[in-house]
Amino acid sequence: MTPATLLATGIAAEGKSAEVTDWAARIGWLVGLALFVALVYWLMREGWKWRGTLQGDLPELPSAPEDPGEPRLTTTGRYHGSTTAGQWLDRIVAHGLGTRSRAELTLTDAGLDVVRPGATDFFVPAAQLRGARLDKGIAGKVLTEGGLLVVTWAHGERLIDSGFRSDRAAEHPAWVEALNSLTEKHSTEGAER
Repeated sequence: MTPATLLATGIAAEGKSAEVTDWAARIGWLVGLALFVALVYWLMREGWKWRGTLQGDLPELPSAPEDPGEPRLTTTGRYHGSTTAGQWLDRIVAHGLGTRSRAELTLTDAGLDVVRPGATDFFVPAAQLRGARLDKGIAGKVLTEGGLLVVTWAHGERLIDSGFRSDRAAEHPAWVEALNSLTEKHSTEGAER
């Protein structure tokens, strides 16, 4: 006899069929899982709002001046977030700085203009720039070594690192050089006064 025949004979001999799925238990598990996922989402949202409340002392973001001057450099890419300077996991969420988005960067003698479609634009005056470097990560986003342009700037009482990735990563070294030279220029002018 083949195994299929033995199985059929065994089921017929017992007079039973296979057990029916307990749908009530399955639905109960699915509802419980959905409630658990909703709870986790709600807790994450509350944590994000709490972080924003803790960072409530951060002043409003400056907007670009009417005439910022001739652009030194421009690029498009992604804004990956801002953190407390030197602490790449301490994300800043106040005033929309925690929202990842597309970004258009324009560097002029007046400062760095960050235009973010769908998110809050901001402007970093040249006097507030503290430097730039290439890095590999910020606020939970990790890229290859040197794949991220990190701009350090002062806002209120805080030093902030903001991470950008250009659509053309080969431009990053030119941005670092231009931002650092603008920073040096303003720190020298400030020291002479």
